[in-house]
Amino acid sequence: MAGVVDQFRNLNTRDPGSWPALPKLLLLLAILVVVLVAAYFLDWQGQLEELEAGRQQETKLKQEYVDKKQQAVNLDLLRAQLREIETSFGTLLKQLPNKSQMEALLVDINQAGLGRGLSFELFRPAQSETTRDFYAELPIAIKLTGNYHDMGAFASDIGQLPRIVTLNDIALNVGKDGTLTMDTTAKTFRYLDDEELAAQRKAAKAAKAAKK
Repeated sequence: MAGVVDQFRNLNTRDPGSWPALPKLLLLLAILVVVLVAAYFLDWQGQLEELEAGRQQETKLKQEYVDKKQQAVNLDLLRAQLREIETSFGTLLKQLPNKSQMEALLVDINQAGLGRGLSFELFRPAQSETTRDFYAELPIAIKLTGNYHDMGAFASDIGQLPRIVTLNDIALNVGKDGTLTMDTTAKTFRYLDDEELAAQRKAAKAAKAAKK
């Protein structure tokens, strides 16, 4: 240790070339460390960050490629499902009458009750329809009297109509003579024609512009 310490005594800072071997080696190592640290912060750090960003972008692109490849493989299946959905939607749409067929549908509902021997005490369509996205809804207040089995048969007949009709808010009461009374709201639906859809879109745009 004494010999090592002696090498660091009385070093001439103006003439490092005359230093003993160990101080020279330590000086060179210190210079090397300083150069490496400076190179890291001045150049390598940015390159390493770009390399990491490139790796992340590569991972993202690989995942996008896998997703798109999977979509391409399932494209025929997706097209088949879309055709099935369009067919189902078209079938449901055909069950909605247009404006000119609504009167006939109301007659069908009335005949469904009379055909089961029920008496109508009330059959009152609403004064106005409720407009939805592509269809209009018309509620009908109905009050019927008859026996239990005929009421059930009437409800079944309504469900089997070629057009969509639903019975809502059903209330049943038994009279003193045993007669059953049913209060309900039947809802019928019709699809909007092109003119009504255009007017609806125009009104929606106007309302959106008014909010701005």
